[in-house]
Amino acid sequence: MGVAVGRLDKASEGLLLLTNDSEWAARVLAPATHLDKIYHVQIDRVADAALLESIAFGVNTEEGCVLRAKRVRILRSGERNSWLEMVLDEGRNRHIRRMLELFEVKVLRLVRVAVGPLVLGQLPKGSVRPLTAAEKDVLDRAMN
Repeated sequence: MGVAVGRLDKASEGLLLLTNDSEWAARVLAPATHLDKIYHVQIDRVADAALLESIAFGVNTEEGCVLRAKRVRILRSGERNSWLEMVLDEGRNRHIRRMLELFEVKVLRLVRVAVGPLVLGQLPKGSVRPLTAAEKDVLDRAMN
């Protein structure tokens, strides 16, 4: 049985890696590897440039840490909400939800779509599959 590499809270979905190699898992998660994690986030409002700037600049929490996105862009907007693509290179507990809550923005849906060069693609919700040797190699090279 493997262990999860990172985590998704119970209200989130998307790409989650499992492994029985704890040293490899620690390398994937280590901030020093600078592996980007990409999320698609549906929010309860139409995003504007000011919100994107605030997300990229970040916000201080009561615990004294700064929550920010490495990059953020609007994927699409409707009349009442927007989908954002947010890139993190570190992941604190509930990072995106806590940050947006401090901006009084509610997360309607949160999906991790990539970890480093690995992309979720069209894998159906709830499905699993092993990494190919090529995918593992690409991820390993991205961590060096």
